[in-house]
Amino acid sequence: MSFNIEARKVQKTGGSSFIISLPIEWIKKHGIEAKDTIGVLSQPDGNLLITPYMSSEKNVKEKKFDIDEIKDSDFLFRLLVGAYIMGYNLIEVKSSKKFESIMRDTVKIFSKITIGTEILEESDNTIKIRDLIDPREMLFEKTIKRMYILANNMHEDALKALETGDKKLAEKVIEDDDEIDRVNWFVERQAHIVLQDIILCQKLDITLEDASNYKFISRFLERIGDHAVKIARNVILIDYQKIDKSLYENIMKASDISLELLNKSLDAWLQKDLNLANENIESIKILTNACNAIKISPNSEYLVEIGFIIESIRRTGEYSSDISEIIINNLI
Repeated sequence: MSFNIEARKVQKTGGSSFIISLPIEWIKKHGIEAKDTIGVLSQPDGNLLITPYMSSEKNVKEKKFDIDEIKDSDFLFRLLVGAYIMGYNLIEVKSSKKFESIMRDTVKIFSKITIGTEILEESDNTIKIRDLIDPREMLFEKTIKRMYILANNMHEDALKALETGDKKLAEKVIEDDDEIDRVNWFVERQAHIVLQDIILCQKLDITLEDASNYKFISRFLERIGDHAVKIARNVILIDYQKIDKSLYENIMKASDISLELLNKSLDAWLQKDLNLANENIESIKILTNACNAIKISPNSEYLVEIGFIIESIRRTGEYSSDISEIIINNLI
C-alpha cells in the first residue's frame, strides 16, 4: 500500500483562525456534509489527527463465517479466536443446513472461554456472538498482573508436582493453561482495538507503544505458562521415587532462579526501573549456568523427560529476560 501526502495551504480567516481544505475523496467516503462535526486530535509527535468519529461507538466490526466452507471444528475454533483477537464486535456463524453438533459445540465453547462474549442469537443454522466489554474499561495493568500470578503459580505447581510426585497437581497445571490462554487472547484483543482507535487510546491515557508492549508482554507470559504445562506433562511420565534426590535439588535451584527472573521483570515493569530490568537481563547467565550444571546420568530411565523439564525452566527465565528488554525499550 502506498501513501500519497497531499499538500494543503494554510489560510487565515477572521482575526486568529487558520483553516485548510479537506480532500473531497475523504469527505465522500465518510459521508460528511456541511456543518457536520469531526474530531481533531493533536498528537505527541506533532502530527494532527482528523477523524470522522467523535467516539469509538461507531466502530462496530462484524465478521461472518460460513460453516459450509470450513467443515473442520478445530479450524472453526481458530477462526473464531482470530476474529476475537482482531477486535470484531459481532461474529456470525452460519450454515446452509442445520449445524452438526460438533460445530455448534465448538461455537458455544468459544463463547464460554473467551472473556466478554455471549451468544446473542441462535437458530438451527445461525449463531451470533457479541462482545460485551466496554473498551473504556480495558485495564491493561490489572490484566497483565493477573497473568504474572497465573504464570508464576503454574510454574511453582509444576515443580512441586515433580518434587512430590503429585500427578493430580500436574494435571491441574495443564488445566490452568486454558485460563492463561483466555487472558492472553483478551489482552491481544484489547491491544488490537486500541491500536486501531487513537481516540480510545487517548481516553485510556496510553500510547500506541504502550498497547503494543502490553501485547508482547502478555504473549511472553502465555508462553511461560506453556512451559509450565510442558513440565507438568513430563512430570506425569516420571516415577519420582526413581530420581536421585541431588538431581531434584539442582533442578529446584534452577527453578528458583527462573522464578526470580520472572518476578524481577514484574517489579521492573511496575516500578519503571531501568536498572532492575538491566540486572534481570544480566542474571540470565546465572540461570544458564545453573541449568548446564545439572547432570543427568546417560543411563537414566527418564533422561528425555528430565531434559525437557530443564529446558522449560531455562526458557521461562529467557522469556522473563525478553520482557525486561521490552521494559527498557519502553522506558527509553
